[in-house]
Amino acid sequence: LGRKYQVDLSRGLTNARAAEILVQDGPNALTPPPTTPEWVKFCRQLFGGFSILLWIGAILCFLAYGIQAAMEDEPANDNLYLGVVLAAVVIVTGCFSYYQEAKSSKIMDSFKNMVPQQALVIREGEKIQINAENVVVGDLVEVKGGDRVPADMRIISSHGCKVDNSSLTGESEPQTRSPEFTHENPLETRNICFFSTNCVEGTARGIVISTGDRTVMGRIASLASGLEVGRTPIAMEIEHFIRLITGVAVFLGLSFFILSLILGYTWLEAVIFLIGIIVANVPEGLLATVTVCLTLTAKRMARKNCLVKNLEAVETLGSTSTICSDKTGTLTQNRMTVAHMWFDNQIHEADTTEDQSGATFDKRSPTWAALARIAGLCNRAVFKPGQENISISKRDTAGDASESALLKCIQLSCGSVKKMRDKNPKVTEIPFNSTNKYQVGPGRAGPRGAQSGTALVPQPAAARQPCFCHLYLPPDKFPRGFRFDADEINFPTTNLCFVGLMSMIDPPRAAVPDAVGKCRSAGIKVIMVTGDHPITAKAIAKGVGIISEGNETVEDIAARLNIPVSQVNPREAKACVVHGSDLKDMTSEQLDEILKNHTEIVFARTSPQQKLIIVEGCQRQVGAPRSHVPSALVVPAISLAYEAAESDIMKRQPRNPKTDKLVNERLISMAYGQIGMIQALGGFFTYFVILAENGFLPSTLVGIRLAWDDRSTNDLEDSYGQEWVSTLCTLAWSHVMVAH
Repeated sequence: LGRKYQVDLSRGLTNARAAEILVQDGPNALTPPPTTPEWVKFCRQLFGGFSILLWIGAILCFLAYGIQAAMEDEPANDNLYLGVVLAAVVIVTGCFSYYQEAKSSKIMDSFKNMVPQQALVIREGEKIQINAENVVVGDLVEVKGGDRVPADMRIISSHGCKVDNSSLTGESEPQTRSPEFTHENPLETRNICFFSTNCVEGTARGIVISTGDRTVMGRIASLASGLEVGRTPIAMEIEHFIRLITGVAVFLGLSFFILSLILGYTWLEAVIFLIGIIVANVPEGLLATVTVCLTLTAKRMARKNCLVKNLEAVETLGSTSTICSDKTGTLTQNRMTVAHMWFDNQIHEADTTEDQSGATFDKRSPTWAALARIAGLCNRAVFKPGQENISISKRDTAGDASESALLKCIQLSCGSVKKMRDKNPKVTEIPFNSTNKYQVGPGRAGPRGAQSGTALVPQPAAARQPCFCHLYLPPDKFPRGFRFDADEINFPTTNLCFVGLMSMIDPPRAAVPDAVGKCRSAGIKVIMVTGDHPITAKAIAKGVGIISEGNETVEDIAARLNIPVSQVNPREAKACVVHGSDLKDMTSEQLDEILKNHTEIVFARTSPQQKLIIVEGCQRQVGAPRSHVPSALVVPAISLAYEAAESDIMKRQPRNPKTDKLVNERLISMAYGQIGMIQALGGFFTYFVILAENGFLPSTLVGIRLAWDDRSTNDLEDSYGQEWVSTLCTLAWSHVMVAH
């Protein structure tokens, strides 16, 4: 390994060699994606999408005013004012949208100005602290608990090192790191640490094997940034609407232009008429309405700490029919918690409430007292200082995730663990390691100075169901002052008394089951995609409702019928758990079959690249083109697709956009046959009744155009438009009431 990277494993690289590699490979940082200049972003807001139609309307208004000004001595200013208003609407809404997106982008960019990460490297035999960007391939790097791994490293020595890979693989438990090669998959083997993961305990030294974009995280970022960015659904809808309204406006304008010429109007009047009809068909208030609605939604999301970088992305939430969600930290809290305990031949649920109101066992039991004492004493986790006013479950700890869960459980149930440890001081310790798979902590069992002997407490901390044992050592063989040797073990480690078990889980977030149920009621399919173990993923999926109660996988059916899995028809199982190793060998057609035939799906042990493959498969199911495939790595997709809810919402199939329509015959008849008819009749009835009472009969409308154009006629009741005011107001109020 040293020859491959041309490095001395004790002295590290020379400064000259490190500088040479840095020039050759570049800094140890991810290449930021190409950015769009600000003036281009601003121009897109002013001239993109629906704004084009408004600009065309404004230009036509100015053109009509220019023609009138050239042909008439005193032209009307109506077209000029309308053109100015249309241009102002576009400019104001464009500036508004640009400001909203620029504000979110500024917050995102501010994250880059945080304190630069440091790395401890060995060069020319000396340990020096440098910026992580200056780390190069071949550097000897040391990490300890609390450090962030600065690059992909090959471990050459370690002492109780564990890293948090949850951001990369989805595993909640810290993973042990050692020099031993344990798996062919780089993401599974123990002798590799990855860039951007965190060391939670212990120390390790390793050789940097990849930096920057060549790291695993860098390749994932490159994979995500290389995807084509498709148009949002609202952008496509607006483009379709522009084509439609433009076609209608031009058709009506040309039709009435020809009709005007036939009826004998001058060409100037016909042209003004043409422009007026085209402009009248432009809904100038739509752009402002859409922008304001999206902005208000973005502000509501910002109050919930969700930043919207693109306003159109807000509307995209309502166009998704499938959610592919990670498990760790998304569906779960990414915080290990004691769930159940076994002692006195009974299983008890752990009470994690602050007031201990949910206790289901007798705390006076001597077995529980022994179990709690073991879990508190044979435990290296401690609370960080300065958190006395914070609830116990939310306090930060220094130590392993499993030991932190035990610490909080005992603190909640029995009071101060620190006082327990002060009362029973630890005299030595054999820390947990991957070889022994247990932890031993002899301590003085009793008040200081008491001659009650010592306690031996082994704990297999690698499991999620650690067992607890103890052994009271006779004081005649182990008197006060006896020197316990953890290296040359001089005390018994066998024939212990088994006390009990504790099981731990990464609990689901409280709001997740309800959110999954709401997604099902809206016809949205929820799929779990995680890098964690299939058994863990399946248990969490059942807990949050992704796999409904009563639905079986092929493994469940095989176990129930006592037959091999190969004899089970996969289509008989509504639920499915797919392992990443199986997904690697699947064709696109096989993946499509799984997505089509199973309503409840969990993908476990998946790599980040496989997550993207899964998202592409989901997009194929809804018929979206490849250019619209979002990256599952950077775009968490949450969507709303409303449909009539059913009683058994947890077992119904999701909506298929190809066949299932949100608008059916009943809705159409309600909208046009009842609501629309009521609105129209209300307007017409008000119009005729009120005006008839004031002497303006409906028969007057016949031939009113000729009287309007005749300048010699001055007795036209409508000459100043008074009679239209009441009609418009009444119709507007009717529309508001019907809409709400």
